Amino acid sequence: MSQLPIDDVLAALFAALASHTQVILKAPPGAGKSTRLPLALLAQGTIAGRIIMLEPRRLAARNIAGYLAQQLGERVGQTVGLRVRGETKVSAQTRLEIVTEGVMTRMLQHDPELTGIGLIIFDEFHERSIHADTALALAIEVQQALRDDLQLLVMSATLDQIALAQLLPTAAYVESQGRCFPVEYRYQHVNDPRDVIDHMAAAISQLLAQESGSVLAFLPGVGEIKRLAQALATRLSATNNNNPINICPLYGQLPIEQQQQAINPAPAGQRKVVLATNIAETSLTIEGIRLVVDSGFERIALWEPKTGISRLQQVRIAQSSAEQRAGRAGRLEVGICLRMYSEELLQRQPATPQPEILRSDLTALAMELVQWGCHDPQDLQWLDVPPMIALQQSQQLLQQLGAIDERGQQTSRGKVMQTLGADPRHGAMLAFAQQMAQQQTDMTILTTAAMLVALLEDPPRGIDNPDLAFQLHLLETKKLAKSHAYLQRTHQHLTTLAVSKNTPLKINNHWAAILLAVGFPDRIAQSRTDDGRYQLANGQGVVLDSSQSLAIQSLLVVADVVKTRQGDSRIFSAIAADVSVLQQTLPLLFTECDWLDWDDKKGRLSAEHRVYCGKLIVARSLAATPDSALASEALLNAVKRKGLGVLNWTEKANALLIRGRCANEWLPELGLPALDEASLLSNAEQWLLPYLNGITTLKGLQKVNMVAALEAYLGWNNKQQLEQLLPTHYQVPTGSNITIRYQEQQQPVLAVKLQEMFGEPTTPTIANGKVALVLELLSPAQRPLQITQDLAGFWQGSYKEVQKEMKGRYPKHPWPDDPANHIPTRKIKKYL
Repeated sequence: MSQLPIDDVLAALFAALASHTQVILKAPPGAGKSTRLPLALLAQGTIAGRIIMLEPRRLAARNIAGYLAQQLGERVGQTVGLRVRGETKVSAQTRLEIVTEGVMTRMLQHDPELTGIGLIIFDEFHERSIHADTALALAIEVQQALRDDLQLLVMSATLDQIALAQLLPTAAYVESQGRCFPVEYRYQHVNDPRDVIDHMAAAISQLLAQESGSVLAFLPGVGEIKRLAQALATRLSATNNNNPINICPLYGQLPIEQQQQAINPAPAGQRKVVLATNIAETSLTIEGIRLVVDSGFERIALWEPKTGISRLQQVRIAQSSAEQRAGRAGRLEVGICLRMYSEELLQRQPATPQPEILRSDLTALAMELVQWGCHDPQDLQWLDVPPMIALQQSQQLLQQLGAIDERGQQTSRGKVMQTLGADPRHGAMLAFAQQMAQQQTDMTILTTAAMLVALLEDPPRGIDNPDLAFQLHLLETKKLAKSHAYLQRTHQHLTTLAVSKNTPLKINNHWAAILLAVGFPDRIAQSRTDDGRYQLANGQGVVLDSSQSLAIQSLLVVADVVKTRQGDSRIFSAIAADVSVLQQTLPLLFTECDWLDWDDKKGRLSAEHRVYCGKLIVARSLAATPDSALASEALLNAVKRKGLGVLNWTEKANALLIRGRCANEWLPELGLPALDEASLLSNAEQWLLPYLNGITTLKGLQKVNMVAALEAYLGWNNKQQLEQLLPTHYQVPTGSNITIRYQEQQQPVLAVKLQEMFGEPTTPTIANGKVALVLELLSPAQRPLQITQDLAGFWQGSYKEVQKEMKGRYPKHPWPDDPANHIPTRKIKKYL
């Protein structure tokens, strides 16, 4: 075998594994860490037990297993085994297993001691999938609690070395320097991302004309791959008649044969252009590649916990991804990487991508933690702790699925679900179907569930019909593309549920919508209009193309929904449902209650008996006249909708409210309740509801004593402090009690006749001296003469001008030369 960079550090790596149970390996693309290292470990023979190597993608796992077995002159399943979803090739002689990360998590759950396993290798860990993060967190705990001899090797081309060292502080660190061959970087910035396909087509054609070797182009998604393939086919057919060039798409949903065509060498005398998503960034060695063209984009799914819907977003790749992509050009010989963006733009991108655990649906993770017996994720060691909001939302869904109870403990259905190796939603469908098939002695319920799950796991492409009933019919009649693969997966699910392989695969149309509702209870959808707009049980609005026959259905169960760039949440797969059938079969999804509210249109209270499915009202009927308590709650709802303005705000009540708001601003240490409108409305049950007894109309709200309601809300102690610290009046030197004018977001004002302030040397204050009063000093005719917050300065300064002017205008009133020390008065000079 030819020399690879990893060979230079094998001795150091073996030494690290001999003295440490945790090792971090950084090695650039093409170093041989996925292909040379595992075989070297087998040859060395010092690892006690089997070696498990985790790969982030099934395509990479299959190819690596095949390559390693081939190097040993064997078939997969002998020394080198493979475990991916739906495919297991291992035997008694297997010493190295290549597995996908989700499979590793199930192995840990099934046997936490990992009996017979000596080393776990986390390959391409920089991809930071949820499964990899989870498997590493669980493996660390196994090391600490059960298997101090278990060895962990974390390796990647682009590691966040500092963060990983904090997670694994005792780990040895080994680094393989340099790549196999140098790569020339070229930059061609495209200003408008919408033009990138046209520019890439021109650039690839030019590279093919000027350079040798095959091309690997990175694109954000399948749509862009198809568009570029079409553009290249047009260009190349006109210029390369004598030198055939194969255009080979490469993405996860392609049949294995087409994937292999992209990976294998081009036929003799030909070249190829591989158009790939970021599936080709790591692990796969795509033969013959010397030229890389990088769009600089990837498409990721961002999960929104509040809506329960993913949003597909095209984003610029991180610096580490750019490095990975460029590395593909230097694996076999000196290469070229053409980046369709500027070097300066690349430097502005984050060093590494956002980990999946921070932006994805965590339902499967929540399920794993429940089975592991971990009720607080902080108990495990993570590179990034799962966000609590997303985790709590996932736990609520697990409760809806019947996987956990109110205390967060796993139910009997949850235990069945965990053995199935399926997504929690799909597992709930299969577990429920098994139960119903036994109760009804009808195996078609179970076969329908298994076929439906097979379709949901890998949605068929190229079918312009979102109706799952139609897709099930095509599958049952074997008219669906890849029917064989879908039926094979169906049998795998049935085998897991101990169903005979000879069981006929029949669809039971009556149960299809029921089964889907078990897995997607939050996505039962009710029609809102005739143009394909629906509301989900979780309250979110979704849209179905109005040209689809499903769009006329009043009720759907939606499986696949994605928020598009236009902002709509579009339905991509669903099935029509009958609400009465769902209510009869799945009663726990429905709740009944009496509802009462103020009807703005009719101007009166309206009472109904309602049936809810989540937030959907699926049935309603007029109810009898409600009792007074319900009437009060209905009026409260009306106040919440209309705002505080519908209440009886007398001058005294309004003054109390403003003083309370000022106290919250100036004296937060008092701890008064929040008195802004939003807070008062959200807490209206506490302070307003007790004062609504006997009131049945909006007009009757004018009878509510708002002063009493607010004082009760503040409490006696707070009310006393408010009176003391923010009094309604201020006693001026003459003994007059003058009203203080409070205003929100402004200083309080005291409008007082100037002569009544004689003898007051400084500006008066309130709120424990924190707030100075704004003095509005009035003339004898009660008109403002001066507005000041510095009374001492006024007496010393501008008072002289006021005195000069006012003496002549109001000669009967005193205008002393030393007002700060003069006797204050309300009287004219005659009575002094």
